[in-house]
Amino acid sequence: MIKKLLLFLWCSSAWSIIAQSDLALTKEQAYQLSQLPMKCLQNEYPNKLGQVLNNEQELRSPDELHPVFYGCFDWHSSVHGHWLLVAMLKEYGEQLPNSDSIRVKLNEQFTIEKISQEVAFFKTKYNDSFERTYGWAWLLKLQLELDTWEDPQAKEWASVLRPLSEMIVEKYMIYLPKLVYPIRTGEHINTAFGLTFAYDYAVGSNNRTFVELISKRAKEFYLNDQNYPIHIEPSGYDFLSPALEEADLMRRVLEPIEFQKWLNRFLPQLRKKNFTLIPGKVSDRTDGKLVHLDGLNFSRSWCLYGIAKTSEKRFGHLKKIAEQHIRYSLPSIVDGDYMGEHWLASFAVYCLLNVE
Repeated sequence: MIKKLLLFLWCSSAWSIIAQSDLALTKEQAYQLSQLPMKCLQNEYPNKLGQVLNNEQELRSPDELHPVFYGCFDWHSSVHGHWLLVAMLKEYGEQLPNSDSIRVKLNEQFTIEKISQEVAFFKTKYNDSFERTYGWAWLLKLQLELDTWEDPQAKEWASVLRPLSEMIVEKYMIYLPKLVYPIRTGEHINTAFGLTFAYDYAVGSNNRTFVELISKRAKEFYLNDQNYPIHIEPSGYDFLSPALEEADLMRRVLEPIEFQKWLNRFLPQLRKKNFTLIPGKVSDRTDGKLVHLDGLNFSRSWCLYGIAKTSEKRFGHLKKIAEQHIRYSLPSIVDGDYMGEHWLASFAVYCLLNVE
């Protein structure tokens, strides 16, 4: 009872800052959010493994299988937990009260030996598609964050991580030409989300071949889409909006005028000033699937802000809807339940970094 009371008081005091402040990320919020992956980055259990076992020798502990990305419940959550820590350290540096401890932990994680084992896992039989493409996308986001940081230690970490990210790019290059139809789910395997972060990495790393492949496939998958019924979203376990993730990708690969024309065909309702979109309602944050809807609220928000950036005149009103979604879920991501805490901070940070 005392533990629960202390947790309640900590959450109330910490998150009153967020609830009452402007939504742009602050140093105080960055510290509070970074504490969540710090708690679980090297927390091996509970753990949800997704590997294919070829024999009994491959039935090993999470930290043996994935010596870098074994914490935070599953591989992809660990990857974007690492991204969050890198992003916050990059953004605020020594201003973060926990900056030294973050550096120590990341230095423990990013070693040549550990990354070599991560690469080796993907080469085991039947595991070449492991984490396709959600985990792949976050891995490239992590690599890009390190690559664009002028910090000596970050450059070392980027170099150590690179063999894994280069392998992921190769996997995309093999996979995308073979994908006949896009996957339009609101969960991990959503094609548009996977291509969005991959595209950012391709541009950031000046990999023109990768950029061209993603652009080509995105247009083949989505260019002819029209009159999407966004009112049928969300599904019960969504943490991504199939409609808005598609728009978030297409605003990257299309020229501005072409994107406006496409969006007017695909989601014509967005231009209406009275357009509404109700935040996803979470009925039980201890349920690992139902709490996905908090993630949906954050991912919807960053997509809506992105669309608004393309034309303030046409889509500026979408910012208010994005804000409503953030305010619904933000105060609840430190509620003390691991099902949300192990991953939602990354979604919140990425969303708040894109608030304008």
